Amino acid sequence: YLLDKSDKYDSRDVERLQQDDKWVENYLIWRHDVIDDTLKMIDESFQWRKEYTVNDLTESVLPKWLFENGTLFLHGYDKEGYKLFWFRVKHHVREPKQQLEKKKLVAFWLEHYAKRDHGKPLTVVFDMSETGISHIDLDFVRFIVNCFTDYYPNFLTKIVIFEMPWIMNAAFKIVKGWLGPEAISMLKFTNKSDVQEYISGEYLPPHMGGTDSFKYSYPPLVDDDFQTPLCENGPITSEDEHESKEEIDAETKETGELNEEHSLNQKKMNSVEQISKSEETDKTESKPKNAKKALTTFKGPLLHISPAEELYFGSKETGEKKCLIVLTNVTKNIVAFKVRTTAPEKYRVKPSNSSCEPGTSLDIIVSLHGGFAASLQDRFLIMAAEMDQPSGTGVPELTQFWKEVPRTKVMEHRLRCHVIESSKPSSLTLKENAFNTPAKTNEDLHMQLTHLLQINKRLQEQIDRCLWFQQLSVVLSLLSVTVVAFCFYLAYTQRS
Repeated sequence: YLLDKSDKYDSRDVERLQQDDKWVENYLIWRHDVIDDTLKMIDESFQWRKEYTVNDLTESVLPKWLFENGTLFLHGYDKEGYKLFWFRVKHHVREPKQQLEKKKLVAFWLEHYAKRDHGKPLTVVFDMSETGISHIDLDFVRFIVNCFTDYYPNFLTKIVIFEMPWIMNAAFKIVKGWLGPEAISMLKFTNKSDVQEYISGEYLPPHMGGTDSFKYSYPPLVDDDFQTPLCENGPITSEDEHESKEEIDAETKETGELNEEHSLNQKKMNSVEQISKSEETDKTESKPKNAKKALTTFKGPLLHISPAEELYFGSKETGEKKCLIVLTNVTKNIVAFKVRTTAPEKYRVKPSNSSCEPGTSLDIIVSLHGGFAASLQDRFLIMAAEMDQPSGTGVPELTQFWKEVPRTKVMEHRLRCHVIESSKPSSLTLKENAFNTPAKTNEDLHMQLTHLLQINKRLQEQIDRCLWFQQLSVVLSLLSVTVVAFCFYLAYTQRS
């Protein structure tokens, strides 16, 4: 394929395919590990990606009115924690001359999200309220469907169709014909009474029976739901005001002492590796109660962030309400950072808007307060940017810095929340896929079973060989004993 069609592919896609095992795995999963089908899908998707210049799609190359229209956008999460990709059908008008640009907008959003969240699957919502015949555009719907079935492998969890008018039933029978059996099973036809089986009310607009006050507008680009930075101690609600001042002061003092201790340690270190090793022992005693040990580290150009992907909170029963995020500055300059969240009313973050000295580490304590509980839909965004040494690091200086820093110089990293029922450390060793990938298909289970049977067969062969050698050893031993006994017998008879 590469030799015959290299001119039809974008070299950046070829390079990524050779380096990104997860991308290859998604193609294989989507085509049930059938190599020929997988190669065909890669070939078709690569040609499509070059045709639509997917790698070069940006806000600046697409007409502004496409974004202002509000037909397509990303916002909110479903009950399983998957991002929602909204298609507000009533804002779509069938216009052949604009079709290519609209299709490129779909490709822009999918590629934008795929790169940002490393291919984490999406849930598509077709909001068909207040729609009629004039909004039916089967060519455009087919393009969206093809994006998920042919071009973005293993990228779809479900398609939620809200209040489809009866007049469109015939049209959607045609759409079903484009989908395979698995994709058809992902279709969820809903109305106001049952849509919350898939999406909680906090991410549904009022006309869908929800409480989400989100109003689409552009600019800026609506690409996430992170609210303004939390204040130093997080938002205080009436429930939380009953917390004792002594507890808050103790936590603040603990954090301050911990950061001072890190600063002193760093002055004696010559490398970031020595820093991380030194602090591992110190943090054992000083971590906040119930904070989970970081399992992985995200190695960004400005900050190393641990944990890399998920914050583990306990359920209401376990009572674990605190997590620790460790930031390590790997540059030679001061790095300013701030923390944003999709649920600012739930969390207290200390510190949430500060800076990190060169070669040092800083602990951020994230805690739930009041009667709130963490949920899979909650997300945290850590933003970081290098500061000039002469610039101050006080609150006014940081505020001004974030107003002026170019977006291209800001490093962003997102963390998800995960709620665990048990406080045992062993529960943290589960792989990410156990929580974040769609339910395994029968083919996946069949492959796993086949793999286990092969391993079992090899073990059985090894056991059989061991038994054979054991039996051979017994036979040889008996022969040796017999020969020795016979020799003694001959010697005895000759002497007699």
